[in-house]
Amino acid sequence: MCDVYAIKFSELVKIVERLRKECPWDRQQTNQSIKNNLIEEAYELYEALEEDNDQKIIEELGDCLLQVVFHCIIKNENGNFSLIDVIDNLIEKLIKRHPHVFGKKQLNTAQEVLSQWDSIKQKDKKSILEGIPKRMPSLFRAYKVQKRLSKVGLEFDDAINAETKIYEELSEFKKAKTTEQKKEELGDVLFSIVNFARFFDIDPEEALHISIDKIIKRFEYIEKKLNGNFGGVSKELLNKLWDESKNLT
Repeated sequence: MCDVYAIKFSELVKIVERLRKECPWDRQQTNQSIKNNLIEEAYELYEALEEDNDQKIIEELGDCLLQVVFHCIIKNENGNFSLIDVIDNLIEKLIKRHPHVFGKKQLNTAQEVLSQWDSIKQKDKKSILEGIPKRMPSLFRAYKVQKRLSKVGLEFDDAINAETKIYEELSEFKKAKTTEQKKEELGDVLFSIVNFARFFDIDPEEALHISIDKIIKRFEYIEKKLNGNFGGVSKELLNKLWDESKNLT
């Protein structure tokens, strides 16, 4: 089986290397020009995983793997590092962060493993907030930042205090005069809502996705009722159809 993995992986690398030489589009790409592709492919994989569609998962995992290989080959061409460097670094990290598997330490629960992982990971960082990507979706980023801060005691005592903070920030938003001030205060409102969600173990990113999907479903009902023709439709009819659509969810 290991030989099959090695052969297939080698085949993939050779194909991408050939594309870099012979395909005009692939040849002109840089790490910067294709960086957004990985995000798009990751979201497509996430969707396939949610659907638990094996064929789509196979395809999207392949697309994500392609991005990894593509980035490594470009870097290797420029003399920075190779795919082997990436694999070696990953192997070293996995062994280091699993002393209960590759060493003599004994752990019995998944929570113990997570605590150990965080502890080992933090030793390599200068700040407890280091390693949270700036380009991560904002709600998810806020969630991660708050979880890190809670580990050192920067946390509300309970959900009631977290809820009160939301209204405090809303009050600040209402007092804001300029667009920039309103933007900043609205950000504080959203940050407070994320904090509130954490007390109920709710992922705010996931919660918002559910709401968006619900709104889309309701709109599609209205669109179907009107045959896609919104010209001249009264506000009253739209509201009536919207109320009807709520019965769908």
